[in-house]
Amino acid sequence: MTDQAPRPEGDIPGKSTAASRTTLSHIMTGSDTNLLGTVHGGVIMKLVDDAAGAVAGRHSGGPAVTASMDEMVFLEPVRVGDLVHVRAQVNWTGRSSMEVGVRVMAERWNESTPAQQVGSAYLVFAAVDADGKPRPVPQVIPETERDKRRYQEAQIRRTHRLARRRAIKELRERRAAEGIED
Repeated sequence: MTDQAPRPEGDIPGKSTAASRTTLSHIMTGSDTNLLGTVHGGVIMKLVDDAAGAVAGRHSGGPAVTASMDEMVFLEPVRVGDLVHVRAQVNWTGRSSMEVGVRVMAERWNESTPAQQVGSAYLVFAAVDADGKPRPVPQVIPETERDKRRYQEAQIRRTHRLARRRAIKELRERRAAEGIED
């Protein structure tokens, strides 16, 4: 299954998934907490967006903006003092868009126990030029079997995003045609 649009001849050479993969690490402090005393989900989401944005910019060779965030999942609470590692990589590319997968890991700053996964997310970025218009991105080249699986899963998520968007648009148009105002 390939939803990737054909690329014109002489277009940008592809890049491997490893070429832009990155990890952002941050120690959580008291200013990051919510009313329950754990790290606020919005703080984690910002770290996720920052890491994903760095990866998207690296992969595309320039500015990229967040278009959507899918499936942000919080698996375990993050606490003050935790060292959080946000790992990101490009999973899929279209003409000007990229899906970036992010895994959030946390470890106690004062313990030697391995980091555990505390969250994950998928974000879509659009590469933009100086005028904010979409610009082409290099095709991502999956290297490992894991990268190939992530690429295929990203295509499924893209198909679902587009189908959901289309269904909502049709519903709104039908309601408007019936004279129902929202």
